[in-house]
Amino acid sequence: REVERNGSASLHDMGDGVLLLEFHSKANTISTGTMDMFATALDYLKQNAWQGMVIGNQGEMFCAGANLDPQALMMSGEPPAVVVERITKRLQDLLMAVRYADKPIVAAPFDRVLGGGTEIALAAARRVAHIELYEGLVEVGVGLIPAGGGCKELVRRLINPVMRVQNADVLPHLQRVLETIGTAKVSIGAKQARELGFLDATDRIVMDRDQLLGEAKREVLHMAESGYVAPRRELVYAAGRDVYNAGRVSIWQLEQGGYISAHDRFITEKLAFILTGGDVSAPAWLDEQHFLDLERSTF
Repeated sequence: REVERNGSASLHDMGDGVLLLEFHSKANTISTGTMDMFATALDYLKQNAWQGMVIGNQGEMFCAGANLDPQALMMSGEPPAVVVERITKRLQDLLMAVRYADKPIVAAPFDRVLGGGTEIALAAARRVAHIELYEGLVEVGVGLIPAGGGCKELVRRLINPVMRVQNADVLPHLQRVLETIGTAKVSIGAKQARELGFLDATDRIVMDRDQLLGEAKREVLHMAESGYVAPRRELVYAAGRDVYNAGRVSIWQLEQGGYISAHDRFITEKLAFILTGGDVSAPAWLDEQHFLDLERSTF
């Protein structure tokens, strides 16, 4: 049963107190209309009638990322940078609200899950993914960096656990994240998505795509019945200025060797700056918002 709809997304009642947030824009890209429906869905979820929500659809792909239409950015009459700042901040805030929602939100990614689509899936409490999953943070392919929390999430997922171990070396793990985002890696299947950090060990993989939304709904109900509690706010490890400078040397060497262009070096250095926590004089554990602010300003 359809509950709400606009030109980009709709909200459905799946039964048993489970909502479904569905995208239906071109290539299921994220537009201002998508974000409007996200906000509406989160408001509905606060009502007692609902146990949780699935984010998914039955289109050709889960989500091809953000809508980067420059004409749409100019329509408000404001300077483009101001519009981009506002839209990016809104997407970040919405995905943080998804991450810390009091009720379970399960993403059901399948086929292409690119850029902002990956950031949406990462923000969910859990993922029930189809085995054919082509997922990645591909923003560097158009000369940008992930700015909806993707950088922060991979640092939190892949570097935080390592750096809680005494005398751990951050560099190889940071290089892994830098390579994943900096080369716009896209998984070939759900298994590789798990290796890249896009799926957790607790996330499920479904063989039959026709059952994907049903299995995601089942997961929401299981989590709700098990007494789901939203995650606690988490600090994120910032490696600091010395590690950033070491990374810049490696990036410079790649350029000198002809492996990357001067512009690739420019983008990759910006990415390394975010992943190491920015202009931080020494390693530190910082609030998630610090990384989100770095993503947004760099974007």
